[in-house]
Amino acid sequence: MSLWISISIAAAAFQTLRFMLQKLLSKQTLSAAGATFARFLYSAPLVVVFTAVYLNQTGQSWPQLSAKFWIYGATGGVAQVLATICVVLVFKSRNFAVGITFKKTEVILAMIVGILILGDQVSLVAFCAIILGLVGVLLLSSATELGMWNWRHMFNRAAGLGVLSGALFAVSAVAYRGATLQLDMADHWARAGVTLAAVTSMQLTGMAIWLYFRERGEISAVWKARRVAGWIGILSMAGSFCWFSAFALQNAAYVKAVGQIELIFSLMVTVLFFKEKITLREWIGVGVLGLSVIAMVVLA
Repeated sequence: MSLWISISIAAAAFQTLRFMLQKLLSKQTLSAAGATFARFLYSAPLVVVFTAVYLNQTGQSWPQLSAKFWIYGATGGVAQVLATICVVLVFKSRNFAVGITFKKTEVILAMIVGILILGDQVSLVAFCAIILGLVGVLLLSSATELGMWNWRHMFNRAAGLGVLSGALFAVSAVAYRGATLQLDMADHWARAGVTLAAVTSMQLTGMAIWLYFRERGEISAVWKARRVAGWIGILSMAGSFCWFSAFALQNAAYVKAVGQIELIFSLMVTVLFFKEKITLREWIGVGVLGLSVIAMVVLA
């Protein structure tokens, strides 16, 4: 198994656990923005420290960061923050597995964004997989069981937020890969760490300023929830480092495609932890979307 595949699977596992904790916080104590801020407050400092230690131990220095690096990094950082807020809002409307599945439209959209921004190539098989994935998304966007097709259910708030989060995550994934490619470093672990340190520092600073002026009480609320929020930060750091490492090695669309194993992880969390019901339509939607991902990984 290729290294980037193993890293992508690990990233999906860490991310599922982080979203599980964020859902708990968003329901109990924090707003969507507060739950999102928690991941940066408790992860950014750790990322900077660990990256500095790694560079020192391996005899490497911090690289020159070009303007293009900062543009890619800032674009990805803003898109990721907005996407995470959208996912937390989806959790308030639909169950955990469906929220994660809506987010996974990023796999389809990342391929499109990659073509436009980085000039990635897409095969005919991959295009067919995109269409199949859209069918899965349509099935998931209805809140009712299988039966009479109701188009009004296809355009609800949860569906819109889910697809928007997917689009924003797609932009962030491609932008992050673009940022790692700007670094003149042969060590892909170092490239991932430096990029992640820069991005999370920007995200922490930007969200702290936003919350100070718009939701000041959320900053203290995040600190009070540190027993859970601290774990969000640790899981976020582990997951993000894995994603960035995979981006440094492979096309963002294919990294995210392998990361679709998160669907299985999220279903396990939904049933075993949150005790939520998965409807027949949702099972079918998850299955169809999963098939589209398998097609992209195996055949594209």
